[in-house]
Parts: sequence; C-alpha cells; structure tokens
Amino acid sequence: MTMKRAIWAAAIMATAVGAISIASAQESVSRPNIVVFLADDMGYKDFGAGRDRDIRTPNLDKLTTQGLTFDRAFVASPSCAPSRAAMLTGFMPSRNGAEGNHEIPTQDVRKLPAYLQSLGYQVVAFGKVAHYRTTKMYGFDYFENDTFHNPDGVPSALRWLKARKDKRPLAIFVGSNWPHVPWPVETEGYDPAKIKLPPKSVDVPISYRARARYYAAVTRMDQELGQTLEVVDSTLGKNTFVLFSSDHGEQWPFGKWNLYDTGTRVPMVVRWAGRVQPGTKTDAMVSWVDILPTLVEVGGGKAPLEIDGRSFAPAFKSTASFKGRSEVYTIHKSDLKMNVYPMRSVRTDRWKYIANLHPEWVFTTHVDLKPAKGDGGYFPAWRRAAQTDPKAKRIVDQYYRRPAEELYDLNADPDETRNLAADPQYAPVLEELRLKLSGWRTAQNDDRPVKHPPHLSEGQIEGLPPGQP
Repeated sequence: MTMKRAIWAAAIMATAVGAISIASAQESVSRPNIVVFLADDMGYKDFGAGRDRDIRTPNLDKLTTQGLTFDRAFVASPSCAPSRAAMLTGFMPSRNGAEGNHEIPTQDVRKLPAYLQSLGYQVVAFGKVAHYRTTKMYGFDYFENDTFHNPDGVPSALRWLKARKDKRPLAIFVGSNWPHVPWPVETEGYDPAKIKLPPKSVDVPISYRARARYYAAVTRMDQELGQTLEVVDSTLGKNTFVLFSSDHGEQWPFGKWNLYDTGTRVPMVVRWAGRVQPGTKTDAMVSWVDILPTLVEVGGGKAPLEIDGRSFAPAFKSTASFKGRSEVYTIHKSDLKMNVYPMRSVRTDRWKYIANLHPEWVFTTHVDLKPAKGDGGYFPAWRRAAQTDPKAKRIVDQYYRRPAEELYDLNADPDETRNLAADPQYAPVLEELRLKLSGWRTAQNDDRPVKHPPHLSEGQIEGLPPGQP
C-alpha cells in the first residue's frame, strides 16, 4: 500500500470510529434516567389509593395518577436481605445464595449495577437499598447512609442530585427506612379510635395505638417520596423512569416473615412520561425478580435468559395484552435466631399453597420475642387476651403453630383465613399445587438446611413471673 493510500485508509477508519463514538454518545444521552424508590416494610393495602383510605399518602396517591399501578406485585422473600438481593440479581434466593435474612448473594452472581453500567449508566444508591452495610458488594458507583434507620439517607440523595454534574444517564436507588420499626412514638394526627385493624388481629386497645404509629411511619415514608420526586423532576427532566415499591409487608403478625399476601404482596407503581399511560392499573402478577430485566430493558439493553426474572416492560405498551406470571413462587427461611421457620409457596390467580417444611417447630419473630422494639409492645397483650378470649386464642395459636400444608381460595377468602388443605373437596387442587411447588424447588436446587436452631416453644409473656404462660 502506498503512503497516500495508507493515510486515506486511516482517515476513513478514524471517521468511522468517530461516527460510532458520536452515535454511542447520542444513544447514551437518549437513554432515560432511572429512579427507584423503595419503602421498607410496607403492606400492599397500606396507602390511600390502595385500599386503606385512612392512611395519608398524598404523594404516592398522586404517583398512581401519573403512572401504572401493578396491583399484584410480589417479592421473592418476605424479609429484607433476601428480598432486596432477589431484586438486585434477578435470581430467586435459592439461586443467588441469599436465602435467610442478613445473608448476601454469592460473588459470582452478576448484580444490577453491572448491567446498567455496561449500558453507560452511572448507578448510585442512598439509604436502605441493599441490606444496610452490604451495599458495597453490589457494585454501585457511589452509595451513602446504608445503616439502620439512618435519617440522612433520603436528604443526602437529594443534596447529591442537586449538585450532580455528570452527563451520563443516571440510575439512582433511594431507600427509605420507613415504615420499618421503630415507628414514631407519637401517632402524629392519627386517632387510634378510628383505625381499622387488619384481619387476624386481636382486638385490644394497644393494638389500635400500635397500628396508628405504623400509619404515622407510612406517612413519613410518603413525605420522603414526595421530596424525592420533586427534586427528581427539577433535576432529571421528563425522560425519567420512576419505580416505587416496598421490600415486603409490614412488621405485624402474619405480615413480614410470612408467605401470606400480607407478607409477600407489595405496592408497585411505575411512571414514565410518554411511555406509560397515566392512571392505569394491571392485575397481572409480577415478581421482584422481574425488576432487574425490566430496568435493563428500559435502559436499552437485554437481560440474560438464565435469570429467574422476566421483564414486565411490555405492560407499558398495553396492559390489556400483558398477562404476567401464571404462578408466583416465594420462599422464606429464617431471620438469624429470631425466626427459624422455612416455608415455601406457590400462588396462582385463584389459589395459594403454602408448605411449612417443619410444622413441628414454633413460628417466632421480633413481634413476639422483642415486643418492645418500637412496635408498641402489643403482642404480650394479645397473649394475655388469649388466656380468656377464644377468638384471641385462635389467632395467637395460628401465629405460633402452623400445619404442614395450607391452601386458600383467594377469590372467596382473600385474607387467607380458612385453610382448605384438609378438605377432600379440594384434594385435586392441593395435589396440583403440591406438584408445581415440588418441581420448582427441584429446578431451583432449593434444598439447603437452616443455619440456626429452631424454636420449640413460645417465650414467656412479658410482665408475668417465670413459669406462667
């Protein structure tokens, strides 16, 4: 090749490379910003536009008018660490390694920040996004305030957003500590006398005050959501995708740490101007493992097929044609020594089947073992009431001791109060769901034993001498 031709070829190559670089830069600029706001321990019914009109959540209610509400969104596990690990890996707990609370995924599992970073995103986290001090191992470009009930988590995110100069598309995860316990000491304008208790609650005065404190905590979360969206809208502009959700249900008996809908079903709303129809709703079932592939698709990429999650982005175009999942599987194992009670479930449109793997063990949680930790200390009153009140005794007994199998007709019994597992009429349904769950567990290699000794009896009722129930 002559020198002239060599120079000419090099010029063409440089022009081509420059064109590719410009195209890549333009593509990066056109990618939407991504904002994920996470509540902590919030039930799926517990906001005004949801089902409880007594709760003040004006900002979340407004968000539902601006976007698409997923009415049947479920977490992979009803405790903090495994739930968030599933969201950040796209794998169920048995496959990512974070099965019990306070556990983390294995190092070889690719995390959500890496997917978005490969698309040109700056990926940051503020507050409780992963499980407290485990945030570093997820690979965020920057993170702050990931300690227990750190009050500066959300404010630091807002300060950082206002000062940001980076031109890359942004994926920011903001984690509120509310309404996780300890709840506010004062009820902050909520009248306990006007509070409605959830099903399977014992009707004693302290329950109402405790519930009012929980409502106050939900409203604090909503205030942080409103502050975040205000700064997001002023700094990131319209080409911003917003997702709101909660990591599992509230810390209340039969909520958090349970596989009932009150433990696994969560609020979820997405907003994306011009791409998501405002004020819409879908009852298609989706799982938190689906968040990773959805965000990757929103960012212009393709998630790998080997993960458990499947994108729900098609729902943005048409809620009518989006069918979601035919079954949702959930897993719970333990919360260190406080709760050692492995269980699995499969939920269809109509049915819920729960397998309690060790029904001979006693179900315990912070609710009964640490009743003074910020939740109002109501559970000892439940146990005292159970000594003389048959209804209260039935609820407390259902809390502590579970049968090997539970089956609920969610159409007829959405609160999951009537276990049909022993009814011969439903034997075919029971067998079908039993086989589905067994096959899924085999495919997941879900056979690891618990790491802590189980509880074999209830603890003492607080305030009574030893030896008395």
